[in-house]
Amino acid sequence: MAHNIPKDISQKFCPRFGQTAIDHGLITTNQLKEALNIQVDRDVLGKNNLLIGAILFELDLMSSEQIEVILNVMLKAMRTEKVS
Repeated sequence: MAHNIPKDISQKFCPRFGQTAIDHGLITTNQLKEALNIQVDRDVLGKNNLLIGAILFELDLMSSEQIEVILNVMLKAMRTEKVS
């Protein structure tokens, strides 16, 4: 089922984990691309989908503490945007 959420609304209220991690200097663009490739490959093979954070953790590119920081940043950003 496709989501028909306009891109500007999606970007405002649904920050992307990978982009947020890059913005905070925790991963590189190439590391995110590697994780995204794994996510797509798993989907094509019919395997359970993993969140980007889980893939980055499995690749030892992010620690659980770093993942928690990014999730908190994203949650704070979403709450701030919804209040504004």
